[in-house]
Amino acid sequence: MSTILVVSGTGTEIGKTVVTAAVAAAARGRRVAVLKPAQTGLAPGEPGDAAEVARLAGSGVTAVELARFPEPLAPATAARRAGLAPVRPVEVAEGAQKLATEHDLVLVEGAGGLLVRFDDEGGTLADAARMLAAPVLVVAPAGLGTLNATALTAEALRARGLGCLGVVIGSMPAEPDLAARCNVEDLPVAAGAPLLGAVPEGSGALAEAEFAARAPQWLAPALGGTWAPARY
Repeated sequence: MSTILVVSGTGTEIGKTVVTAAVAAAARGRRVAVLKPAQTGLAPGEPGDAAEVARLAGSGVTAVELARFPEPLAPATAARRAGLAPVRPVEVAEGAQKLATEHDLVLVEGAGGLLVRFDDEGGTLADAARMLAAPVLVVAPAGLGTLNATALTAEALRARGLGCLGVVIGSMPAEPDLAARCNVEDLPVAAGAPLLGAVPEGSGALAEAEFAARAPQWLAPALGGTWAPARY
């Protein structure tokens, strides 16, 4: 049976795409697809997040984008300003289900946070996750402020009856400050779910083969890796 996993974040630019790529790379021997419902901020022909996941994972990942809007804005706003049809949660769910018929693992990477609007009716990634009955993996930053944002995201998931698989730190500094070190222990409490990994800062700049080889070291066994939380 195919698994569908929704990857969301507590915000934008926090390493969500790199974490998605790491999960894809750790799924050794499985047929993996990544679905990006709405890519914003890129012109036609430029490689987007789904293509970046496929590049980094190095495992024949299928990359699919449902829509692209040129301005770097929330999907609903970007679609409206471009005069283009928005992506709706039902389309996201249908796209993921279609990919699941031919793949063992489908990763649905959202845009920004869980409740960013896809359309002017208020449809969100959370709505797509509910339609799919899929668990959500939350990507969070390492530093100060992450506990509140993570707790809010987890609360929004619970309010909608959605399961939080766990949290992954999207960009862990090589020399974490006091807040980042403490957050390794405190993030699971804030989320009410386990910490399932920490991807080192700058990992997205690695070459494909090195990224794919290292990725399992950054993720816990629940995500196909070997990582375990360390005390700092």
